[in-house]
Amino acid sequence: MGIDFDGNKPIYQQLINRISSEIIRGHRAVGGKLPSVREYALEAGVNANTVQRVYRELENMEIVETKRGQGTFVTCNLNRLSDLREGMKLEFIQQFIRDMNDMGYSTEEMIEGIKSEGRGSK
Repeated sequence: MGIDFDGNKPIYQQLINRISSEIIRGHRAVGGKLPSVREYALEAGVNANTVQRVYRELENMEIVETKRGQGTFVTCNLNRLSDLREGMKLEFIQQFIRDMNDMGYSTEEMIEGIKSEGRGSK
């Protein structure tokens, strides 16, 4: 099985982003249990040490909480999850703007493209 990873970014960072996105989209419930380190390592096709680092980083970011003997759970702190959502939105917007600027698009062209695409996706 496994996940297709981008060779230009560290795997642990991609997994952090993946789990964070799953939480934001509601695919991982608030207060819900994450798979064990071994289970997630098998699912993702990575070393268990990588997943251990991912869970540790997510815990440092206060996105998950580890309960000794029980496992790792998505935080119930809705303010923290709201901050996570806003932070990820900002990151994606900033990356989009950098990429579009690198290709020579003006702010006006970006806005018009977003408006046009947004009308078509409703």
